[in-house]
Amino acid sequence: MAMDVGVVLLNFGEPAEPSREAVVPFLERIFLDNASLERFDSEAAAKERASELANRRAAGLIEEYETIGGSPLHEQAAAQATMLEEELASRGYDVEVALAMQYTEPLIEDVAAEMAAEPFDRVIVVPVYPLSGPSTNIAAVNDFEEALTEHNPDVEMRAVTGWHRHPTYTRLRFENIRSVIDGLEIDLRAPDTELLFSAHGTPVSYLEAGSRYDTYVEEFTETMAALLGVEDYTLGFQNHANRDIPWTEPDIEAALESVDADRVVVEPMSFLHEQSETLHELDIELKAEAQDLGLDFVRVPVPHGDPRLGSVIGDLLEPFLADFDPGYHQLRPCQCRDEPGTFCLNAPLE
Repeated sequence: MAMDVGVVLLNFGEPAEPSREAVVPFLERIFLDNASLERFDSEAAAKERASELANRRAAGLIEEYETIGGSPLHEQAAAQATMLEEELASRGYDVEVALAMQYTEPLIEDVAAEMAAEPFDRVIVVPVYPLSGPSTNIAAVNDFEEALTEHNPDVEMRAVTGWHRHPTYTRLRFENIRSVIDGLEIDLRAPDTELLFSAHGTPVSYLEAGSRYDTYVEEFTETMAALLGVEDYTLGFQNHANRDIPWTEPDIEAALESVDADRVVVEPMSFLHEQSETLHELDIELKAEAQDLGLDFVRVPVPHGDPRLGSVIGDLLEPFLADFDPGYHQLRPCQCRDEPGTFCLNAPLE
């Protein structure tokens, strides 16, 4: 079935090469995008502050990327796009899947311009962040729509924001954890072992403004623990407190220190790719802290290559490809992004 529809997977992006030429612009885009966390008198002041923060952070981040050999995020994201194309082809949809990144090339604004120039009537975007947050899912969709409209206001956009409640996604994350603990013959219910969920942190101001990200984190951990048969577990947030503002608590370091066991099993629940936050912040930094505390450290790999991911995202897209009611797949109008054509699996039933 030939389609007049474009499909784009939205992602964060990370530099594949640990060079200053790649890292500084990456950081500048991030800090400028989050300038609303501070007050500025002008756009020039916001850009100056972003540059200051980027140059302050660059050396440390370059060192991290050198340690892990550069980020594998883009390579894994491209493999997921191919996986999705194959899944859609198996369903009879002849669709090319594009990638667009918030902070590295191919940038969202460039991909949106390319989509606007194609003979598409509709473009469907899905952020590859299962837990919907304001600076990830919502910001990425907003940026794409703004750029698409600027270049071609006649192209409709449909978006799926939060989707962590998809039953197949829930099962693949559960089975991914279970495969690790079964392979190592670990009993998560034993008193010598603690399950530690590591969630990406977010500024508290976003939650105060109405983001339900903390709710999504809590319900996901509760569901995983129930499936694993675990009553007691620990949750921590990987915060990036470059600005002097409150972030979600407890920090992952404080959460680790609270563990009363001999072994900790860490599940990086917010991520769908291996990246600096998993390969360096967890595998190197947090592991070292665990060892200093006398804890054995086990980190669950991110299931970025699970073939079921193609099926999950295919399910999210299919109502818009085949033109049937998204509600049939339990997609409801998104409340985190209350804009026409935006759907999610998280909106409360009215």
